Amino acid sequence: MAESDPTLGYLTRKDTEVKLPRPTRVKNKTPAPIQITAEQILREARERQEAEIRPPKQKITDSTELADYRLRKRKEYEDLIRRVRWNIGVWVKYAQWEESQKDFNRARSVWERALEVDYRNHTLWLKYAEMEMKNKFINHARNVWDRAVSLLPRIDQLWYKYIHMEEMLGNIAGARQIFERWMSWTPDQQGWLSYIKFELRYNEIDRARGIYERFVLCHPRVSAWIKFAKFEMKNGEVARARAVYEQAVQKLADDEEAEILFVAFAEFEERCKETERARCIYKFALDHIPKGRAEDLYRKFVAFEKQYGDREGIEDAIVGKRRFQYEDEVRKNPLNYDSWFDYIRLEESVGNKARTREVYERAITNVPPAEEKRYWQRYIYLWINYALYEELDAQDMVRTRDVYRECLKLIPHEKFSFAKIWLLAAQFEIRQLNLEGARKILGNAIGRAPKDKIFKKYIEIELQLGNMDRCRKLYEKYLEWSPENCYAWSKYAELERSLSETERARAIFELAISQSALDMPEVLWKAYIDFEISEGEFQRTRELYERLLDRTKHLKVWISYAKFEASAMDDSTSSELEQRDMKPQCIERARRVFDRAVSYFRNSAPELKEERAMLLEEWLNLENSFGELGNVSLVQSKLPKKLKKKRQLMTEDGPAGYEEYFDYLFPEETQAPTMKILEAAYKWKKQKIGSDED
Repeated sequence: MAESDPTLGYLTRKDTEVKLPRPTRVKNKTPAPIQITAEQILREARERQEAEIRPPKQKITDSTELADYRLRKRKEYEDLIRRVRWNIGVWVKYAQWEESQKDFNRARSVWERALEVDYRNHTLWLKYAEMEMKNKFINHARNVWDRAVSLLPRIDQLWYKYIHMEEMLGNIAGARQIFERWMSWTPDQQGWLSYIKFELRYNEIDRARGIYERFVLCHPRVSAWIKFAKFEMKNGEVARARAVYEQAVQKLADDEEAEILFVAFAEFEERCKETERARCIYKFALDHIPKGRAEDLYRKFVAFEKQYGDREGIEDAIVGKRRFQYEDEVRKNPLNYDSWFDYIRLEESVGNKARTREVYERAITNVPPAEEKRYWQRYIYLWINYALYEELDAQDMVRTRDVYRECLKLIPHEKFSFAKIWLLAAQFEIRQLNLEGARKILGNAIGRAPKDKIFKKYIEIELQLGNMDRCRKLYEKYLEWSPENCYAWSKYAELERSLSETERARAIFELAISQSALDMPEVLWKAYIDFEISEGEFQRTRELYERLLDRTKHLKVWISYAKFEASAMDDSTSSELEQRDMKPQCIERARRVFDRAVSYFRNSAPELKEERAMLLEEWLNLENSFGELGNVSLVQSKLPKKLKKKRQLMTEDGPAGYEEYFDYLFPEETQAPTMKILEAAYKWKKQKIGSDED
């Protein structure tokens, strides 16, 4: 058997449930032969509706009938309560019926019984007290309200109704006493404000001020303090209002809503014509409130400066607004170095060293998350700008040295490095006349992260100082680190030549061209050849060209060799007559080189037709430059014809049209088919003669 619910008497929940008829399932879902509309159904239902059966009106004529009616009605209500004791609506109707019968004692009894069922239902208390007030049972009503607020002190409506009743009765002291009881329960802001309004209605300013003081202690929020200050301002107490704002700032300067407080304080001072005070409040607020919560404050400050400030003040306000924007950007993405650069430029333009340093320090703490050079390339300029700012603007050399030192310590030199930082640090030490410090930095750079730029700059510094031995050691280190670097070999040899150390320079060149791998061998060979030419060693130069031709038969090598032979005359020792006699020999040697080149391209590299044509063109130009000694016809007989041809383009998917190209037809190629035809005709003639003789 199901357990009975104590609120239902002897009934169970199951007994009191309303059971609805189960809907019948429609089996035949095919459309009916005669279709009717919903309007017809409603019309028929209305026509067939029977008249409402109302109970007859009963007229009570004497006290006996009245007693019977009351007894019957009470029995109905009692039976109903016995069935659904938990239904508060039934209790309310029962009590109101007793009230309508003017039997107030019975009505009170019903209300009390209902409160025993559910005393937490504040609606019962409200209706009970309203009954007492409506029938002018004031003391009974007070008793009900007193019990209600004692049992349910967190229901504000009960307090409001109780206080309203006392105020309507003119019992101001009693209402105040009720307010005090309520305030001991620390209600929400509206309760305190109602108390304050109550006192103000009776011009009790001092009492209202006292309540405000307790109110801001109970609810230490910005809105409460602002209301307190506005109350003082409304009553003309400017000094008191300012004191309230100052007290609020002391207690709530770090609150989330501090921005609203500072804006209200500044606007108060503005209304009091205290513009300097307002400006100080704005600046104090901007320094103390986080930038993310100061949007409205910045906007108000800019508007204030535009209205009351001078040019400098307006600029400060605008700078502050831009500062706020940059703060917002770097807060959202601390690794956006472009935002940091813009922010730093702004602070540098203002000229506040402490703030600029602070922004630099915050910026450089955002180290890239990955140790890859591409992520560091933008970041490293923060350090460079910081060091240059300390040196040039702040004139603080000690801090500059510390910035360079910390930067070099931070960079992971084992994975990558920045030559720029090493060089800037060394150049800074040189500007400070600290040569040993600069050498130490550059030596450390070569040891930990050698780079071309570092070697070149270090050598340049030592050259300017005239330390040739150091330069030689540096070149040796340079070539030891990068033996394939033709630039280093050339410069090293150039240094030795400038010191008139010809043999050393030649030895360096020999060592260089003997390396198995070189990054730009053509530059090195050219430098070596130019060196020998400048020394007047023509035989050595020829040997060099021959050695170079053993390695490569490039077109430029042949042309350079021929041009050298055409001009290989000793200008310093020979007279003009001797030079004129030597000129034909030079031309012959140049022609021999060109002949060798043409023979090579014809026999060994017949596919390089364009290079061969360019060679012949150079030879022709050279013959023209010889003047009377030149023999243009010698070259013209070898020049090719330039033909425009078409060839098919092939792709992965097959043929894709045709393209035009230039081809060269040399004289020996035009003669070959004719010779073949003549040979065939001669052979045929010979065979025919032989057959006739037979």
